[in-house]
Amino acid sequence: MRNTALPALLIASVSVAALTASTQAFAYGAGDFYTRAGVAKVAPKSNNGDILGDSDVNVDDKTGFAFTLGYRFHDKLGLELLAALPFKHDLQVDGVTDGSTKHLPPTLTLQYYPLGGTAARVQPYVGAGINYTRFSSEKTDVGASLELDDSWGAAGQLGVDLLINDHWALNAAAWYIDIDTDAKIDGEKAGKVEIDPLVVMAGISYRF
Repeated sequence: MRNTALPALLIASVSVAALTASTQAFAYGAGDFYTRAGVAKVAPKSNNGDILGDSDVNVDDKTGFAFTLGYRFHDKLGLELLAALPFKHDLQVDGVTDGSTKHLPPTLTLQYYPLGGTAARVQPYVGAGINYTRFSSEKTDVGASLELDDSWGAAGQLGVDLLINDHWALNAAAWYIDIDTDAKIDGEKAGKVEIDPLVVMAGISYRF
């Protein structure tokens, strides 16, 4: 009886050890560096403010490449920086396309992973942080100069990783970013433009 029990016990022990090692290897958690990359759509809110007294401003949507870099300093907590190539938006004043601008919106968020440190293949997360937006290449189609001040604002985030293996995952994420900028036309204050976009990204994630 003991001769049969010992091999069975050894097999069970090896199986548990292998399962534990596999679970620990697969679990995303403290010490992980990762990057996420994909296609992002920047969708400014409707009614983006008034300039020149009572002229309505609207900022068009734009889609482009974006990526993030992140680090998990705790199983359930991490930091992530959203970066991208500059997004170019057309500006409409009173329904007519009158100009355009490029903006670069790096956003740093502190993230919480409720299932961090476990082997769950679905890893949702939420984040909150700060955004800095740099505007460039502002221009109008009517010959006047346009200047948009750089902006600081709050940001919120929701996302999820669908784990494929130890390194790869599918990712979907969304940010709400508070972007308000003062506008100048021909060097004179012209009003405030409130972009406040919803940024939605779909792509892949890689853990180093």
